[in-house]
Amino acid sequence: MSTCMENTDWDFVLQFVSEPLEMEFSHVPERPVAERTHSAVPVQVPTPPDSFTSSPVDPPAEEDTLVSVSTTFFPGANICSHPPDLVLLSSDSIFFYVHTRALLGVSENNFGGLLPLSSKATIGQIGPVLVVQESSTILNILLHAVYNMPCSHYSPSFESLATALSALTDYGVSLKRHVDPSTPLHSLLLSHAPLYPLELYSLAASHDLYDLAVPTSSHLLSFSLASLTDEMADRIGAIYLKRLFFLHFGRADALKRLLLPPPHPHAPTNDCDFTEQKRLTRAWALASAYLAWDARPDLSTNAIESALAPLGDQLSCELCRKALRDRLKTLIIQWSAVKRTI
Repeated sequence: MSTCMENTDWDFVLQFVSEPLEMEFSHVPERPVAERTHSAVPVQVPTPPDSFTSSPVDPPAEEDTLVSVSTTFFPGANICSHPPDLVLLSSDSIFFYVHTRALLGVSENNFGGLLPLSSKATIGQIGPVLVVQESSTILNILLHAVYNMPCSHYSPSFESLATALSALTDYGVSLKRHVDPSTPLHSLLLSHAPLYPLELYSLAASHDLYDLAVPTSSHLLSFSLASLTDEMADRIGAIYLKRLFFLHFGRADALKRLLLPPPHPHAPTNDCDFTEQKRLTRAWALASAYLAWDARPDLSTNAIESALAPLGDQLSCELCRKALRDRLKTLIIQWSAVKRTI
């Protein structure tokens, strides 16, 4: 009797299995690097369905799996003339649809030895899938560099860019070629120079990116070399560290040389002879010695003008004042012409 009742209950429950439920999924907001989309792979329904002691309950309906796909490297992206033939899966489960030919074309070690794919590679409905250890943020920067595309609209952090450079090296991608001054990645890295000058300079030095280190060094004129740590000096390396020291010392020495000559004396007049003009020479020597004593490589032209221009207020001779103005103008032009980079 009980067996008959259990069979009747099962028949009553199973009649709902053939009637799929219509379920609505709430919209998932777009991610910075990827967006979620429906895959064609359904979730398997447990068999047999769960039973309950009181009343029959509808079984779970079949639903599509939500996957996150890159907003730039997706199946329909017009990046190349031919469709993508490889899918890279980041460590945080973001899918990037790329081209094997593009990766092999820029890599000197077959993309870290991962390409071409072996016969044991995962082949699904979306094509061959290659799992990489980088996160989606790092992989996104890396692939933009490979395809020579700008990724500034993603606003990657400096730390992410530094990690991406190391990843490019691991995958055999030449940094000298893909961080060339004409590339978007070079411009993006250089935009961080005002906030991270020492970090960017050491990053460029560690990868021997001279074209990146040169413009970055101009942001280090105000940096105190005495505060340089052993760890940072080791990372910069001897060659680029020497260039940075020579930049600082060279500008300081150039400033001292430029300050040395006093204003040129004018022909003696009834009101101002050579003896009277010595007052201007002594005043210039004192003011220039003050600047030379604390000669900084980042000394601005405004600071020079502020220190030397007031000397004219103590002069009664108009010719002496003109000589001072001419000398100051020449000094500012010469200081502006001194090299500001390594």
